[in-house]
Amino acid sequence: MLFCIGFAANAQTARIKGIILDKNNNPVEGVNINYQDKGTTTNVNGFYALTIPANQKIMLVFTHVSLKKATLRLELKTNEDYEYNFQMSDSEDLLGEVIVTAGNRKRVEGITTIEPAVIRTIPGANAGVENILKSLPGVNSNNELSTQYSVRGGNYDENLVYVNEIEIYRPFLIRSGQQEGLSFTNTDMVQNVDFSAGGFQAKYGDKLSSVLDITYRIPTRYAAALEASFLGGSLTVEGVSKNQKWANITGVRYRDNSLLVNSQETESNFRPTFTDVQTYLTYTPNTKWQFGFLGNASQNKYNFEPLTRQTNFGTIDEPIALQIFYDGQEKDQYQTLFGALKTSYNINDNNTLKFIGSAYHTQEQEHFDIFAAYFLGEVDSNIGSETFGDVKFNRGIGTQLNHGRNDLDALIINAEVKGFHKLNENAFEWGLKYTKEDIRDRLVEWEVIDSAGFSINPPRDFPVNDQPYNPYVGPLVPFQSVRATNFTTIDRFSGYAQWSRKSNLGSSEVWYNAGVRMHQWQVSGDDLDGKSQMVFSPRAQFAIKPLWVKDMVFRASGGLYHQPPFYRELRGFDGQVRPNVKAQQSVHFVLGNDYSFKMWDRPFKLVSELYYKNLTDVNTYTLDNVRIRYIADNEAEAYVYGLDMRLNGEFVPGTESWFSFGYLKTEENYQDKGFIARPTDQRLKFGVLFQDYVPNIPSLKMYLNLVYNTGLPGGSPSYADPYDYQLRLRDYRRADVGFQYVLTEKNELRPDGHWLKRFKDLSLGLEIFNLFNNQNAITNTWVRDVYTKTQYGVPNYMTTRVFNLKLTARL
Repeated sequence: MLFCIGFAANAQTARIKGIILDKNNNPVEGVNINYQDKGTTTNVNGFYALTIPANQKIMLVFTHVSLKKATLRLELKTNEDYEYNFQMSDSEDLLGEVIVTAGNRKRVEGITTIEPAVIRTIPGANAGVENILKSLPGVNSNNELSTQYSVRGGNYDENLVYVNEIEIYRPFLIRSGQQEGLSFTNTDMVQNVDFSAGGFQAKYGDKLSSVLDITYRIPTRYAAALEASFLGGSLTVEGVSKNQKWANITGVRYRDNSLLVNSQETESNFRPTFTDVQTYLTYTPNTKWQFGFLGNASQNKYNFEPLTRQTNFGTIDEPIALQIFYDGQEKDQYQTLFGALKTSYNINDNNTLKFIGSAYHTQEQEHFDIFAAYFLGEVDSNIGSETFGDVKFNRGIGTQLNHGRNDLDALIINAEVKGFHKLNENAFEWGLKYTKEDIRDRLVEWEVIDSAGFSINPPRDFPVNDQPYNPYVGPLVPFQSVRATNFTTIDRFSGYAQWSRKSNLGSSEVWYNAGVRMHQWQVSGDDLDGKSQMVFSPRAQFAIKPLWVKDMVFRASGGLYHQPPFYRELRGFDGQVRPNVKAQQSVHFVLGNDYSFKMWDRPFKLVSELYYKNLTDVNTYTLDNVRIRYIADNEAEAYVYGLDMRLNGEFVPGTESWFSFGYLKTEENYQDKGFIARPTDQRLKFGVLFQDYVPNIPSLKMYLNLVYNTGLPGGSPSYADPYDYQLRLRDYRRADVGFQYVLTEKNELRPDGHWLKRFKDLSLGLEIFNLFNNQNAITNTWVRDVYTKTQYGVPNYMTTRVFNLKLTARL
């Protein structure tokens, strides 16, 4: 496909698109946009898109049954993609004339926009926004049960998530993907999704890797959406008052992960359930003010009772099997309440103020007592043997008891004010924010290991236990033990100011953005007296669009990015809080190219980015499934560099698909021991998101989500030096495919009164997760052979092939 780019035809056309609002800033559905014999109509979100001739003056006519006609004269360049948003009024309006466009703001800023319709249809074990992100270059995850993702060498804690400009938090005690359940984002409520993988502006917060900026829609009419499958279901209802001032959208979701977790190697009595309710309420009394409330209540229950497990590993010459028999159970519960109030005041067309207040409260419980008896044996590899595949000799026998009583109660309160001001071609944005984090945490974990009849002590500060050859007279202690109670408070003040401008440089169009962030924080609590710390983060972006026949935009961005420590980054391996941990610091450099072109007379885009990060004051960590444990110091340095490429467009007419490729390398140097791979060193990544339909049966559609990642570092056993363990897990290969039959595809041809006419969408679907039944490993379980003193890294495999049926209905 990349070679075909050079032979793409340069059709003499351009495209105009945008959103049409009424005087109350609500989207207007059913606006007709016409040019001669061509035309289109706005959808329920007020969105329209129309292909028009390039390099000639034309006049567009906008008409609506209840609003007055509007006209627009414009002249666009070849392959130009122009965004034009405006308000339709009660009186006829001449909108003016557009000669050369300023380009798409998001394109200039290097932001990836994802259509909500794509998010809802693409299959995945954890379908939603994060499922789509994992198909983008530079975004990696080897865990289909998790909604967490790493971006360009960062970890799961380095990603910002906003919903309607309100920062979203994730649970603290989650240690495995199957505990997570639902993502915060309800895809049926989403209007817009923007994603930046690096080099983002100063208006976004203090994280090192990425920004996911989500906007929930404001309803303009009554609508409802229902989805049901073997994994759960959801119901979303939206409506608006008669005077159009009040609007509300509410969604209820339920998920049961039994179908997925029962496909794993560990047999268990297990039924994890996850439920949440979200609502977004808006009140628009006039054109000056708008009030919005976003609320969320969720409850996740994870009750796990493992029974048995057998994992075959090793080599063809020396196959080995790990057999485990369990007793005990794990009971986890996560209850979250979240509420946010946002107020917007439009002083005039050039000045806007916003006030945001939010509160996040989570109560988390992680209680487990699990006893495991394991047998490490040699497998009969003789094909002609009657016992082929069975364990013929046990070389290791042992038991392990894990105990945990972890409880956490966290309350996070935010208060923020933002301003936007426009002066001629200059735009100024600023913001001030106060955050108070009050966290109460009890951590009690211990692990006892018994191998061949004797207890194994920690390798440090204890006598060697070489029973049964010599009697052991030292103390009996757990192999691992962590006990801590932390009452911690963190007060934060942060703010930003930035400037943007669009101008010309010769015959080229250029865009500038420059800004700076400030963040001050102090950690306090019982027996804690941290010092006040402050960091400044200057950032800048530059983009240029040359006056070429080929539609290209070149971007450069970068700056200084800081990540002041959150509670998890303050807590060391021993469970104790270290209040003076410094902010991790990263210098970003990003160079990008955005090339829009026509191929097969359809629009395509190739986006390429080179990036480099130099990190100092790094807080190193270990990664076990999705659990991150920090050393809680700043004694390391690191670097990241890589290349991201994505080709997207209408490979099949009327649908959007993309192919992505990513290469990165990231290493860290802890206490000058030398550089080794970081836990997120995901070297190569290929992703495919493809949509298709049967030409003769357009109601039958197919959606493919395919990801290939090279293996991550496999970690190291407890107390081991990670510099001695640099082996990698096997490559991650996964394909999820969905088939959907849309019953409402030909509704426009059906007579009035037909029962299907009441539905905007009614479809039946079949999803196949892990189509090729690949064995993918997320971590290693380390077991020891008592005879050779060897430690084996036994892979923990993820889900196998799973089938799911789904029903979708929209009114």
